[in-house]
Amino acid sequence: MNQVEYQYIKKKVWQLIQIDLDHYKANQMIRRLDGFISRTKAEDVVQYCNWLDQDVTERAKLRSFLTINVTEFYRDQIHFEILRRAILPELLENNPRLNIWSAGCSDGEEPYSIAVMLDELTPGVKHRIFASDIDKESLSKAAAGGPYQTQEIRNVPQRLLCKYFNSREDGYWVNERILDRIIFSQQDLTRDTFRFGFDLIICRNVTIYFTNEIKKILSLKFLNALKENGVLFIGATETMLDASEIGFQRLYSCFYKKNTIGVPEEKNVLISAISSSK
Repeated sequence: MNQVEYQYIKKKVWQLIQIDLDHYKANQMIRRLDGFISRTKAEDVVQYCNWLDQDVTERAKLRSFLTINVTEFYRDQIHFEILRRAILPELLENNPRLNIWSAGCSDGEEPYSIAVMLDELTPGVKHRIFASDIDKESLSKAAAGGPYQTQEIRNVPQRLLCKYFNSREDGYWVNERILDRIIFSQQDLTRDTFRFGFDLIICRNVTIYFTNEIKKILSLKFLNALKENGVLFIGATETMLDASEIGFQRLYSCFYKKNTIGVPEEKNVLISAISSSK
């Protein structure tokens, strides 16, 4: 795929799917799209784009590919153990009813994992869990509570599987115990405004193909959306090299606490300005 073809498909993706590929690293995205299109029967980029114009199913496949909808319950179990044993208990000491955001929640496995964990830690307490994603189809499955297949629930202990899920012919469904614990909403992290006042924000493996500029802006916006001493939980393949400059303190691998003490005043002004922008 040459640059002319890439510019063409970028415009088509924005027109039909409303995903702005300018926010992604160009060379990586070209390689990914080349591989994706080569697995179709399209002879070239133009023919593939013509299919996108005509075929809703093909648009859904491309959207799913671009938004990386690959997840499962308790993905990266070591980090969920850190969350359960260290992060959540500390947050609960300061606030018995947490306000949590799962950003880029895909099919809902992540926020439901959090809901189960919190129900085990604080039985009967209804914490506020907000979950968002850019993909409407993924959100539809998430809001319905399933169905989830064996691969997706493989990390769920049998005791929790029996307690929080119903098994049906088409897969596993989240039961009423936690089904209504989460508010799902469509959101484009690169364009839409953020809510505020979160104790914990989880954004894992969402930004790995974004440009460094967009990553920096999102980090600042997440910082502003957190309460003081709130925690950002990122993916195992991601790093935040400028964490202390922005106003984060690294707690563990993948976990960063908001701590703007010591951040120069001009940085705080920049944080507020970028965080309020769309």
